[in-house]
Amino acid sequence: MLKEFTLNEGKAIINFSEKFCDTRQKLLNSYGFRRVVEVFIQKLKKDEQIVYNHYISAFNNDEEFGSSLIEVFKWLAVCNADEILNVNNKYKVYFDDRDSFIELIDSLFAFWRRLERFAVVQNRTVSEGLQNVRFTQSNTLFGELVMTTYRRTIETIKGSKQNVYREFIAGANAGLMISHINWNCPLEYNGLVNIPFTTKVIFTPPFITYTKCNKRDGIFHEHTNNPIENIVLNEDEWFLFPIWVGSMLTFVYFHTDYMDQGFGLANLFEIAQENDYTGKRPDIIYIFGYPDGYDEKRTFYYKDKKNGMLIGYANHCDEVDYFGYMKKMLLTLHNVKQMDEGCLPIHGAMVNIQLKNGTESNIIIMGDSGAGKSESLEAFRTLNETYIRHMRVIFDDMGFLKKEADGKIKAYGTEIGAFVRIDDLEPAYAYEQLDWGIYSNPDKVNARVTIPISTYEVISRGYPVDYFLYANNYTESAEKIHIYDNLDDAIKVFEQGARKAKGTTTETGLVTSYFANPFGPVQERPLAEKLVRQYFTEMRKEDVKIGEIYTELAVDGKTHEGPRQAAEELFKIINK
Repeated sequence: MLKEFTLNEGKAIINFSEKFCDTRQKLLNSYGFRRVVEVFIQKLKKDEQIVYNHYISAFNNDEEFGSSLIEVFKWLAVCNADEILNVNNKYKVYFDDRDSFIELIDSLFAFWRRLERFAVVQNRTVSEGLQNVRFTQSNTLFGELVMTTYRRTIETIKGSKQNVYREFIAGANAGLMISHINWNCPLEYNGLVNIPFTTKVIFTPPFITYTKCNKRDGIFHEHTNNPIENIVLNEDEWFLFPIWVGSMLTFVYFHTDYMDQGFGLANLFEIAQENDYTGKRPDIIYIFGYPDGYDEKRTFYYKDKKNGMLIGYANHCDEVDYFGYMKKMLLTLHNVKQMDEGCLPIHGAMVNIQLKNGTESNIIIMGDSGAGKSESLEAFRTLNETYIRHMRVIFDDMGFLKKEADGKIKAYGTEIGAFVRIDDLEPAYAYEQLDWGIYSNPDKVNARVTIPISTYEVISRGYPVDYFLYANNYTESAEKIHIYDNLDDAIKVFEQGARKAKGTTTETGLVTSYFANPFGPVQERPLAEKLVRQYFTEMRKEDVKIGEIYTELAVDGKTHEGPRQAAEELFKIINK
């Protein structure tokens, strides 16, 4: 059972099922409010020494300072300042300079709002908590309570009403509903069964997070031993998201210290329905943030052949505090399993485009991180009025090719969302996504936004391929689209996987990765090489145009112009 309130690493988790505050009295008497005040005072002590010294001089220690501040909040809920001083003169330090006291309260409120705040509702609760209040209403009610308490306190100190009211997100940034549901758990994983499933998610965009790391490094390797066999997860410290990664049912367990990484899944993958996993066994299990005692990063996967599952593992360390380690491990696990089933993973983007002249084309642009996949999609969007009647994104980062029973090749997506690098996009793009986005380190290099771009029904439909293009981000070329006549030449370019690194990982300069996909094909290269030749041969028979698109994304001065020029030339070719 989750605790009533926890605050750690800048993340607050509020368990509405244990304690739901619906009055100012409950709020100010809660353990959560006391904990926030305690941590706030420690922050003052560290960062605002002058302010801290002014108030602590009236008390014996930090605990007495915190208790006094809470008591003043309680008095201000029912009395004015003069009445409080008449009751007890020990509160005089707060009212000698009321402007300074208001600044202190504003600082406390700002400290609260800077926290990443998650509310949790446990289904079928019978305790003192939420009970009959609907899940979608609970955070709104809580936010209104926090806001009115703050306003009441400020106005009582000032002795007058405010003239301007600003509506902040004063409650939780996000809410999760969790339920205990039985699944077909192998004996080796009994230590996971106490962790409840996340069945519903609610949040108020923009959701902004700051992580200790903002780049991903290296690839994930196969491990010879099962890293999670017989481990036991504590219900107070772990959450479980059941999601669909492509066609793979996946259970993602993440530690509460990495709530923002786990929560980002809500905008990137389809959350599975209860009947999808009740009494069933997943294709993939991923444990993210397990404290195994190692300070260095440990990320790898294991093939549980006995139970027909793939296991992903990332330990608890600062280096994995980046959404790339959540997303890319899941895609690696997905791709390895798809290759075992005869499918070919594609690291790239795919769109279904209907032009104004009635022509329809399905286009895949393949390339590793920073090659220009997402940027090309954005260039397509900006050309919408000129060429396009309708555009549907099938996948933004990863998909796979599958040979159907009738022998035809079709493409599928893995994600319903996109983890987009903001730096290389038009400035307006980030603002257009405010009502949808989960932002990561928005003021730093490699800033990202995770946004929904499609539906699971769309990415799972299966689409024939008309153009299969490799994204070349480093070569300046007057010819923006080149179609290969020789299949071996095309395979050589695609398998080399060359690109100029753009800062999305720790790599620099011109680098290569087999088939531009370090998330499966690199690890399973012999199988991948066989599948590449099979699928390229079949695509040539189906008259798929295989070639290169010169995005010039890494060429100085061409970050925005390059993808747009390439998109324009592609549309002209399709229009013929």
